[in-house]
Amino acid sequence: MTTNSVPGLPHRTPEGILWEPSGRWVRGRTAGVTVVDSRHPVLVWEPGVPVPLYAFPRDEVREDLLRPARNPPTGVHTGSTVFYDLEADGESRANAAWTFPSAALADHIAFEWARRTGTGLDHWYEEEEEIFVHPRDPHKRVDALPSSRHVQVEIGGTPVAGSRRPVLLFETGLPTRYYLPREDVRLDLFEPTGHSTGCPYKGTAAYWSWRAGDDVPADVLWSYADPLPAVGAIRGLLAFYNEAVDITVDGERLERPVTHFTRRR
Repeated sequence: MTTNSVPGLPHRTPEGILWEPSGRWVRGRTAGVTVVDSRHPVLVWEPGVPVPLYAFPRDEVREDLLRPARNPPTGVHTGSTVFYDLEADGESRANAAWTFPSAALADHIAFEWARRTGTGLDHWYEEEEEIFVHPRDPHKRVDALPSSRHVQVEIGGTPVAGSRRPVLLFETGLPTRYYLPREDVRLDLFEPTGHSTGCPYKGTAAYWSWRAGDDVPADVLWSYADPLPAVGAIRGLLAFYNEAVDITVDGERLERPVTHFTRRR
């Protein structure tokens, strides 16, 4: 397989793996060591997994840092049977890399992302920008647009926010999120939880929970203090899970969507 074909033209293997070449310069590092330095990465979507990962030509990987896995897993990564432990700067990371059981990807190696799975490489970069959790899907779009819509939020009948200057975030496959200025949110009714999550499209979020409890899921409110440049308009603003609160926009009550973020009550 060649990887210098036009990005954005997906291929499917007999195993059901989708892949396409990427034109991005990708590097992966751990313990201060650059393990991957690739100008010919391939984006890979495994069957049943909604987010992509990268695989890299062997000659763009520090194979001298890889050892045959001592305890390789089974039944993961589309039936892969060849796994590697990573030895870097005196540290060993089990099952940090693998090859796919597909002829089209036989000369490529994929890595776990430590911030997502706890093993693999700690830091990843596309060009000079650090990326988090998993590669960004080129077929997914995220837009943050300032608006003058009137957004009101209630929890159990209690008004907790009202704003006519929201920023609406449109993300493929998810409900519209309404980001509101802090002064338009009753932040005194919430308490910070110390929980944080990383998003490859937006950055790192901090969370708040509803002080009163009232069968409201934890971490119902969040904010990005330092979002990625593409969604810089949401910097410091606050958003609620539509799945767990009542949101009214321009007088119309929105239905609560059901997504993979829906929490059981």
